Amino acid sequence: MAMIAPVAHGAGSRKEARARVWLRPGSGRITVNTREVEAYFPTPGLRAAVRQPLATVGAEGRFDVDAHVEGGGIRGQAEAVRHALARALLRVEEALRVPLRKEGLLTRDPRMKERKKYGRKRARKGFQYSKR
Repeated sequence: MAMIAPVAHGAGSRKEARARVWLRPGSGRITVNTREVEAYFPTPGLRAAVRQPLATVGAEGRFDVDAHVEGGGIRGQAEAVRHALARALLRVEEALRVPLRKEGLLTRDPRMKERKKYGRKRARKGFQYSKR
C-alpha cells in the first residue's frame, strides 16, 4: 500500500492537550493516535466535536484525517483535534476561513486551570474559619 502525501497539516490545542492533524484525500476515515475515532472518543458528543469542522465546510468524505494528540483530558483532546482540523482545512482552501470563523473553530480557547495560591486550599477557596 503506497502512502499518499498529506494535503495539509494543522496544529491545535485546548487546555493542556496538543493535537497535530494531517489531511489526505480519501473516504472520510478519521484516526486518532492510530485508533479509529469511535474507539478513541467514547461519547457521541466528543466524536461530533471532532467532525464539526468537516461538517461546517461540507467536506465529510473528502479527506482522511490522521490525528496525533497528547496531554490533557478526553474533552480537551477532542477540542484540540477540532482546532487542529479547522486549521488544516484552512491550509487546503483559504476561502473556508469565513464559515470556520463564524462557527468559532479557528479561535484557540484561552481558558486554563488557575494555579493554586499559598495560604489557600485551592486557587480561590480559603481554609475554613473557626471563630472559637
